[in-house]
Amino acid sequence: MASVSVVGLRSQIKEILRVLASQGLERGRDHVAAIGLIGWRDPRAAKFRAFGSGSALMWPTGVRYNEHAISIGEDTLIGPNVVLSAGMAPGQELLSDRIIEIGSRTLIGRGSHIVGHWHIEIGDDIQTGPNVYITDQNHGYQDLDRPIGAQDPIEAAVKIGSGSWLGANVVVLPGSDIGEHCVVAAGAVVRGVFPDRVVIAGVPAKVVRRYVAGEGWGAP
Repeated sequence: MASVSVVGLRSQIKEILRVLASQGLERGRDHVAAIGLIGWRDPRAAKFRAFGSGSALMWPTGVRYNEHAISIGEDTLIGPNVVLSAGMAPGQELLSDRIIEIGSRTLIGRGSHIVGHWHIEIGDDIQTGPNVYITDQNHGYQDLDRPIGAQDPIEAAVKIGSGSWLGANVVVLPGSDIGEHCVVAAGAVVRGVFPDRVVIAGVPAKVVRRYVAGEGWGAP
């Protein structure tokens, strides 16, 4: 019985040590996240064209290129591992200093990519799920004698209206203009112009529900 009790005691001690170590790691992670976060008073925020009060980039921050052409409104939260890229390389000569504009009280989900070359406008009070990809540039493919990756890219401005929600893994392609208070279903690939107060879904995305004043939400 004594040997069994000793074995049991050792097992309990190992579990206690494991729990303590786990709690320590979690506290350490939280501490690192608090230090690594870029808030609006952080000197790193000064690199941006605008960085509104109450806004923050969560740790671990994603790749950021040419912040001087990126503006963020007030009380906006950029999730962990979000890529904010004006151009494709640091120091790149850009077409303007207003490549990416993100509004106020907006939430960009973790792992998302916002890659601008011409102009991307994301309004106020927008939320996105994780891993959303938004870009205003795509490769051309007209020349069949050249690799697609070597052909001149084509740019077209992107706009996402205020109050909208983009689900996980949505892709927004160049030239897209999404109205206000729209829902974009998870996994949708969006290209084109969409009015206010619609639900967009599919590949390619299309309107699947529409709000009509006095009638409510119904078929498109």
